[in-house]
Amino acid sequence: MKKTDPSLSQERAGAPKPADLVIITGMSGSGKGSVLRSLEDLGFYAVDNLPVELIPKFAELVSDASSTRRAALVVDVREGGGLKQLPAIIRKIRATVNVSLVFLEADDATLMRRFSETRRPHPLVGDDLPISESILRERDMLAPVAALADLTIDTSKFNVHDLRDFIKQKFATTGEPAKILIYVMSFGFRHGVPSDCDLVFDVRFLPNPNYIPKFKKLTGKNPGVAKYIRSFPQTGEFIQRITELLVYLLPHYIREGKSYLTIGFGCTGGHHRSVMIADQIRKNIADAGYQAKSSHRDIAKPV
Repeated sequence: MKKTDPSLSQERAGAPKPADLVIITGMSGSGKGSVLRSLEDLGFYAVDNLPVELIPKFAELVSDASSTRRAALVVDVREGGGLKQLPAIIRKIRATVNVSLVFLEADDATLMRRFSETRRPHPLVGDDLPISESILRERDMLAPVAALADLTIDTSKFNVHDLRDFIKQKFATTGEPAKILIYVMSFGFRHGVPSDCDLVFDVRFLPNPNYIPKFKKLTGKNPGVAKYIRSFPQTGEFIQRITELLVYLLPHYIREGKSYLTIGFGCTGGHHRSVMIADQIRKNIADAGYQAKSSHRDIAKPV
């Protein structure tokens, strides 16, 4: 199984210019349709699955401000063999129209779960490939296109609302300052360090509630467990110092064009200390005016 880029969102250096034509591509099940609908809501003329050979003509229409509004289109593996022409076409039309190529990504497990939940077949299933092999083959087919992307979005942690908000922040012409979305994650080192964390903090230096029988089967969300962890002075000092560090760093990340930041807090099993700390840091970041969410990767795994 091929690993995806650990970064949730990547952009080419420098502030992106307002795009006249947004070309959306990427993995099946990664949310391309949701992005297209979000752009349509922002006033873009939206086209799904435009044949590759028609893209240059479409770009000409977009470059003529009198004939159409800003536009967005989706092109993906449904195009079949014509997909091989896309990199050359993108390079060609960049000379005549302001293009933003958006590549949507998600990890293999997320893509497989989404196909299972929607019960929709993968576009390559017709080639008698199992879903896992279809995803791997699709990655290989899209690699030349992904290399040209102006913006790569990993939607593994997104729901539809998160993705819509992000697209609005990126492409709305409101003049609002750039924003950053923050995911705070708890995990257990026993189960491995998450590959998609930008920052990782080890909280195993805090006393472990797991060794107290009444807390063993509970989690850091339990008030009693949280109170126990907070009872140690190093807990409060750690939370304060990490909060101050993040509030200092976030404006710098924003200025460098980073749209997402994933922060991991790890303890031994991912049940007690990391859960309580992650929830508190999320609250502190939100209180500082940032959009933040928390998740707990290993909270349901055996102690």
